[in-house]
Amino acid sequence: MKIVVTGGLGFIGSHTVVELQNEGFEVVAIDNLSNSTEKVLDGIFNITGKKPIFEKMDLRDKTSVQNFFKKHNDVDGVIHFAASKAVGESVENPLLYYENNISALVYVLQELKELKNPNFIFSSSCTVYGQAEIMPITENASIQPAMSPYGNTKQIGEEIIKDVAKVTAINSILLRYFNPIGAHPTAEIGELPIGVPQNLVPFITQTAYGLRKELAVYGNDYPTPDGTAVRDYIHVVDLAKAHVIALKRLLDKKNMEKVETFNLGTGTGSSVLEVIQSFEKVSGKKLPYKIVDRREGDITSAYANTEKANTVLGWKALSTLDEAIASAWKWEVKVRS
Repeated sequence: MKIVVTGGLGFIGSHTVVELQNEGFEVVAIDNLSNSTEKVLDGIFNITGKKPIFEKMDLRDKTSVQNFFKKHNDVDGVIHFAASKAVGESVENPLLYYENNISALVYVLQELKELKNPNFIFSSSCTVYGQAEIMPITENASIQPAMSPYGNTKQIGEEIIKDVAKVTAINSILLRYFNPIGAHPTAEIGELPIGVPQNLVPFITQTAYGLRKELAVYGNDYPTPDGTAVRDYIHVVDLAKAHVIALKRLLDKKNMEKVETFNLGTGTGSSVLEVIQSFEKVSGKKLPYKIVDRREGDITSAYANTEKANTVLGWKALSTLDEAIASAWKWEVKVRS
């Protein structure tokens, strides 16, 4: 079966390509290389013994999307990662986020609905919940007003998919991730942001390696045990495996609704300071950091109730925070050495 993975050379996309190829799927990866490089293909090959078909393409170009699906009109499903993903950057440049995250989704769905097997996995986010009132967060939690343009694009994206499902044959699963971290255990692929990292763990590993002077901890006055923001950090390989399970659910027509939603997390919240402590423990290195003002768009706390994914999907996160952090550090050291 042929599966299209948009954003396929990105952090989560590349790990999902690996898991798909390990399960015998033929993969076509699309990426515009705005936050990745073609070297990722070598890492995928070193792990799986096979490179995916690769198409360098910007999904904001509607004609390119149309031409792609004319060429690949025999695909059995699309896993859609391609999007800009940083909360802070979205506050500073909202139009980029609305163009990139909404236009690309619309153009892909326009072509997907014409295919014989219109199965669609959407890379959503726990940001759709805003600052949830009850922890841990279930899929039935009310959708609060978005705290950032990024969060809003994920809310809008989900609404678009639900509207399209009512009038087309498209079957979708919305996967709401919490905070993906780590790298493949081989250290062949991992998170390698271009420019200044927007996420905590690559900033930690780059600082520890000496590429950054110190880590900025955004706020220590949150109503949490140690005053720093709490998130649910999930190993990227666990996350990638969930996409394969969700895809098989659609391919086997086991979905109970046209659009299903699942939280993907560990079910445990960790503060920024706890993540720093985990890194220092697994690396043996002391991390320089300073407390700075809160960052606009950030919420206090978010961690998942994973019961639905555990029971309905039959998926569970297996890696600990320490294991995920250790894999991220192993990757950082390999990349820089």
